[in-house]
Amino acid sequence: MNIEQINAMSPAEFVKTFGGIFEHSPWIAEQTFAQRTVPFEDINDLFVRLTSTVSESSDEQKLALIRAHPDLVGKLAKEGKLTRESTAEQKAAGLTSLSDDEAKAFETYNKQYRDKFGFPFVICARENKKSAILKAFPERLQNSQPQEMNTALGEIYKIARLRLIDLFAKG
Repeated sequence: MNIEQINAMSPAEFVKTFGGIFEHSPWIAEQTFAQRTVPFEDINDLFVRLTSTVSESSDEQKLALIRAHPDLVGKLAKEGKLTRESTAEQKAAGLTSLSDDEAKAFETYNKQYRDKFGFPFVICARENKKSAILKAFPERLQNSQPQEMNTALGEIYKIARLRLIDLFAKG
């Protein structure tokens, strides 16, 4: 896949291709395509425009985007119901081979985090290993709601960038 092919896509093709960049949030690809007035210059320009769509969205839309992410080592993971991307990302971080104590720690932290913030803990698992993620939970639990929303969105952007790079690499 190259930028010329992307610029030639119909709205439906664009959303089908890029709708999964942001977890269960095809509205970002839809709005980015709809707002496009000039062709995308390159992958970075595409990424900037996708993230700008998120940045310019309402707080309710941002919260919905964060909530679209699964808990790490949560119920969906245990039931095998994660997206293909999320499954691979959690596996890359070592989250599919936890000790009983580690699994219990994730369960406890996920609950504390959701109780405090009302959304799941989001971290770019591909850029972290399970020990770093477990260390990040108590640190981020000290954040305020606005701080943690911003942190979660920053992590979502990292996830989206890696997923976009993967799409380009696949061709």
